[in-house]
Amino acid sequence: MTQLVGILNITPDSFSDGGHFNTLEGALAQAEKLFEDGASLVDIGAESTRPNATQLTADEEWERLAPVLAELLEIYPDSLSVDTYHAENAERALAMGDVIINDVTGMNNPRMREVVAKNYARVIISHLHGTDPQAAHEGKLIAGKQQVIDELMASVRKLEELGLGKQQIILDPGIGFGKTPALNEELLTFAADVPDYPVMIGYSRKRFLGDDRMELGPNLAAGKKAIAAGAAYLRVHDVAGHRQLIKD
Repeated sequence: MTQLVGILNITPDSFSDGGHFNTLEGALAQAEKLFEDGASLVDIGAESTRPNATQLTADEEWERLAPVLAELLEIYPDSLSVDTYHAENAERALAMGDVIINDVTGMNNPRMREVVAKNYARVIISHLHGTDPQAAHEGKLIAGKQQVIDELMASVRKLEELGLGKQQIILDPGIGFGKTPALNEELLTFAADVPDYPVMIGYSRKRFLGDDRMELGPNLAAGKKAIAAGAAYLRVHDVAGHRQLIKD
């Protein structure tokens, strides 16, 4: 059955909820709510990757992330992922506990691949053309779905050569990063194209959904398409709103 991944942005500048949960107390309360609402995993992000967001150094990101992660690992030791493309912070997080590393840059950094392989970590590989999330917003670089498949599978092969198994790898087609609205819509069904790997689809509140993207309706419509195609995970802001969707 498709599982829900709750988004916990502990940032001041994320596109839909920046500044809402960037205190320790706010982050802990929101994580508790996401799990109570039905999330199987909570994905913690300390640096926004929206267009024109402020990019952080690894130390700046870790300053935000460390206290929240330490507290949450005490309560939810097996149900957290860390959204980071900084290899140093992946290593720091893995030293603290059994977390999934969610890399929006697709493990394109050799140092990141070394870190997750050394720790035999579970990973989410999100498609990005290149290594800079901000650069991906500046142009529509992706030719089509086949390019997404080819580039993700190239990353998978590099990780498998370092010793990770299929059971540790989740694929994310990177909706919203360097893709046209039409391609974003097409990628909702990405799971059907890579049946050998679990797929996470992250469409929540993104611009391609239209002017009413903050409302639940367009998000549920996208979720239905992803589930029908075999998505293992939906990464969403509104877990409670999606709960009935995965039960139907």
